[in-house]
Amino acid sequence: MDTKRAALGSAAFFVAAPGTVVGLVPWLITRWDLDGGWWPAQVLGAALVVTGLVPVVSAFAQFAQAGGTPMPLAPTQRLVVTGFNRYVRNPMYVGLLVVILGQALLFTSPGLVAYAAAAWAATATFVRWYEEPTLQRTYGAEYDEYRANVRGWLPRRRPWTPTS
Repeated sequence: MDTKRAALGSAAFFVAAPGTVVGLVPWLITRWDLDGGWWPAQVLGAALVVTGLVPVVSAFAQFAQAGGTPMPLAPTQRLVVTGFNRYVRNPMYVGLLVVILGQALLFTSPGLVAYAAAAWAATATFVRWYEEPTLQRTYGAEYDEYRANVRGWLPRRRPWTPTS
């Protein structure tokens, strides 16, 4: 897939998937109601929302630059181990969870905390039973080395650099 098509596919998938996970569903839970919150918690929540979006947007760009998308139906031809992927194997999922938890603080919403837990459970299940086996079959030893050096959910302190 050429870079232009990959960028368009990534943009469409970004609107559909993260747009639903951190846009539509939180809106359905909170209606973006800011009333009654403690302003320091809301400021921290807003900062977490912005911070969580950074690795998500970056990862989508990395996939487009690699000629594919994060969408399983249109993957890259090579394993993407650049950007935030050098710190954590699942930067998009981690970033989206940070956004949801930030929204929980911003909107003072226990419902969003519960949603974050459910979203993590669903994501971790998908990663464990679909994504990781697919990546191992597709990229073999390259993925094994990556997986041995970069944790799935807790970022490294220093970026990992592949040996090859």
